Amino acid sequence: MDTPPPQTEPTAPTDADIAAVKEQLNRLPRGLRAVAHRCPCGNPDVVETAPRLEDGSPFPTLYYLTCPRAASAIGTLEAEGVMKDMSARLAADPGLADAYRAAHEDYLARRDAIEVLEGFPSAGGMPDRVKCLHVLVAHSLAAGPGVNPLGDEAIALLPKWWAKGPCVTPCGGATDAEEDAGDRA
Repeated sequence: MDTPPPQTEPTAPTDADIAAVKEQLNRLPRGLRAVAHRCPCGNPDVVETAPRLEDGSPFPTLYYLTCPRAASAIGTLEAEGVMKDMSARLAADPGLADAYRAAHEDYLARRDAIEVLEGFPSAGGMPDRVKCLHVLVAHSLAAGPGVNPLGDEAIALLPKWWAKGPCVTPCGGATDAEEDAGDRA
């Protein structure tokens, strides 16, 4: 994509945000603290989660991508071998490895500002490999451009997932799947 989605400020989730995330995930969100990034369509596309769930279980994934369209497009990138290529570049490019380690430190600092999870890694394979592009993209969207170099690269490879309008319409609106089914009927 030529231009990534604009940066948005984190906000407390509204009832409408919670309903949208529930529709996106097909379940209630766990440990929801904030909408960390808002899609240009208006819905949340990244949420910030608590480092520990309500039952006390550690949940080290601070930024969770919720938009099914973005998640699907990222899954395509993963299937095309983008993670393997990025990991190989990390091993061969000390500058990229340093920038990725800084992204890891940023992720941990943001999570530790909420609650320290001693002994738990950041997420997405940071700092040594690329394990999950979804996490890297979520981190880039929440933190803004220039913080996670591989998350930024993955965003640049994505289509504009919001171009067709909202992925879900909570409170009784039709979802993509329902609209697709209606189109086939």
